[in-house]
Amino acid sequence: MTLPRPHGHAHAHAAPRANHHHQQQRPANDNEWAGNDANTLLVVATLITTLTYQLGSSIPGGYWQDTQPAEAGKPPHTAGDPVMRDLHPERYWVFVVASWMGFAGSMLMTLSLLVRMPVDSRHVRWSFAVAYASLVLTFRLSQPKTHVALDIFIWVAVTAFLWLMISVRAEHRARIVRFFCSAGDD
Repeated sequence: MTLPRPHGHAHAHAAPRANHHHQQQRPANDNEWAGNDANTLLVVATLITTLTYQLGSSIPGGYWQDTQPAEAGKPPHTAGDPVMRDLHPERYWVFVVASWMGFAGSMLMTLSLLVRMPVDSRHVRWSFAVAYASLVLTFRLSQPKTHVALDIFIWVAVTAFLWLMISVRAEHRARIVRFFCSAGDD
């Protein structure tokens, strides 16, 4: 069986020309945030969504296995309630907000990429920075004996650093990394 030939030479060369045009629009430096493939970022967003979902459903400290009425010196609790909520309420609520921010940020990034929003848009970059930094905050909050205020400060710093790293041009990014990596060499 023989396949029919395309009519005329213009049709035969249309695809390579379109591909060539696409290559010209791509940034000259593949080290730019815009050089990321949307499909790769979708995988990253999906992984972050999975991690934040897992964190939100398995709270550090677990869940009470029994029900205990109010007694002197012991907080009341019901089987299935988070232990962290009853013993460390401030840490618990920051943890819940952080896990929801990470989940929402990664879902927003996923939806943005699925509707073909440009990879280098502030919307995609900001949702990535918030989602990724929220993983750092939930990790810090899950560690015993850390100070919540310090954990939040670290989250703000990581968010700002991520935003800086994905917003500046590649040559500036390299200088920033060299500065942080060689700061202790003096």
